[in-house]
Amino acid sequence: MYRAAMEKLLKWKESKRRKPLIIEGARQVGKTWLMKEFGRQEYVDTVYINFDANTRMAELFSSDLDTERLIMGLELYAGRKIDADNTLLIFDEVQEVPRALASLKYFYENAPQYNIVCAGSLLGIALHEGTSFPVGKVDFLKLYPLSFREFLMATNKERFAELLEKQDFGMIASFKQTYVDALKQYYFVGGMPEAVQSFAEDKDFNEVRDIQKRILAAYEQDFSKHAPIEIVPKIRMLWNSIPSQLTKENKKFIYGLIREGARAKEYETAIMWLSDCGLVHKVNRVNRAGIPLKAYEDLKAFKLFVVDIGLLGCMTGLHQRTLLDGNDLFAEFKGALTEQYVCQQLKTIEDLGLYYYTNDRGSCEIDFLVDTGEQIIPVEVKAEVNLKAKSLKTYREKFSPDVSVRTSMADYKEEAWLINLPLYAIENMDRLFGPPHPCSTGI
Repeated sequence: MYRAAMEKLLKWKESKRRKPLIIEGARQVGKTWLMKEFGRQEYVDTVYINFDANTRMAELFSSDLDTERLIMGLELYAGRKIDADNTLLIFDEVQEVPRALASLKYFYENAPQYNIVCAGSLLGIALHEGTSFPVGKVDFLKLYPLSFREFLMATNKERFAELLEKQDFGMIASFKQTYVDALKQYYFVGGMPEAVQSFAEDKDFNEVRDIQKRILAAYEQDFSKHAPIEIVPKIRMLWNSIPSQLTKENKKFIYGLIREGARAKEYETAIMWLSDCGLVHKVNRVNRAGIPLKAYEDLKAFKLFVVDIGLLGCMTGLHQRTLLDGNDLFAEFKGALTEQYVCQQLKTIEDLGLYYYTNDRGSCEIDFLVDTGEQIIPVEVKAEVNLKAKSLKTYREKFSPDVSVRTSMADYKEEAWLINLPLYAIENMDRLFGPPHPCSTGI
């Protein structure tokens, strides 16, 4: 299975300033497979250590964190010599032994020759709880479910993925139906590796749905097992409210949809916990389009999306026939799925800040504002081919962006100030725009 993150791992390996690497991501997005596959492809040997319920490792790291002593202990555990130049050391579920995380500082300072990658399904929580290791001593890589392009690669449509990569939109338009059909499949299957692999092998939507149900059940178990007991009910209620939040025309998160009378203060910790787990994407509102957008955040208004579009469909019980046939019953939820899809794809692009915009009167809403660090790009999301762009025009009149994007099922088209980008090509967004024109202020 092709993962774009493999190229990032190669860059990490070849970097002269390489530090121990921490891979962050939700449970079952493929972190363990990626680390092992990287070791298999790029190293002579791989030493894999799972820290979950591993008393020997807990004991090894409980004493001093001298790197020579630790390497000797790891060699005894693995039953073979660790060659710094040719061995990949994998620490999985590393958050279970916080001292192992702390040791990364000493590996970086005293033994940088060792190739160490770490991951854990609840690593984000451990990091935010103040697990001891200094900032600047490790590298980070975020792993998400498979993007649409990776899905094409996994389902034997490599040439179609290459066309997207080359941005040959004339040729892409000739094969539009193939992309549309694959996109509908992706809406149902999503990007969780186990679901994608099952679909690629058997094309069985029922089996895919069973896998998604198992993944969701595992998440629910994590709530009970790992979250503070007093917030578990709140996490569950909040998590289960997300589909109904997204079906609203205005997708701003409303606490009252969790339960009547709910208040922000009661659920802030639950949102943070789900976010630290990588299970939700929190997209904050901004009330002005200036660089950096973070300076204009309205922390009280936000949208919540889940980690994967396939899991969102499973949570709502969306039937495959409804999705694939384009049934009218699906129309109400199609906008929610499409916005989830766009959010999920944009999240896979490095160094993009993601927000949304509404003016104070609520008469103009832009689904997403993307901060590239050099310019602000408004993105309007359309589920079908509807090309009305009233909000984009209002936004443009106020903020004069260099370019605006409307993404829909329509073909690629460049206009004076607007790019129509097909939904199945939204991952290309970061490559469509150069630096802003010198005369643009961005605000």
